[in-house]
Amino acid sequence: MTRWFRSYWDEQDTWFYFEVGTDDWVRRQVELEGPALRPIAAASAEDDDARCGFTAELPVTDREGHVEEPLTFEEFEDVWAAARRHLMAPEA
Repeated sequence: MTRWFRSYWDEQDTWFYFEVGTDDWVRRQVELEGPALRPIAAASAEDDDARCGFTAELPVTDREGHVEEPLTFEEFEDVWAAARRHLMAPEA
């Protein structure tokens, strides 16, 4: 079963949004940095576009110290779409 959640890492002042499968491997991942929540990654395991970053290299169950805040599919999709638009936009 697919699930969606977010976690905050205060050392990096970054919110991580995850879509994970039943195996706990990340399918899609968004990273929003700082108080402005600037998108720095919106990566998909099926996408190799370096402009959008890369997904975690470990299953999320292997990460220590993170607290999962559940999200709905729609909440994740809104953040995903906004981050992808930002990262894929032509540079001015």
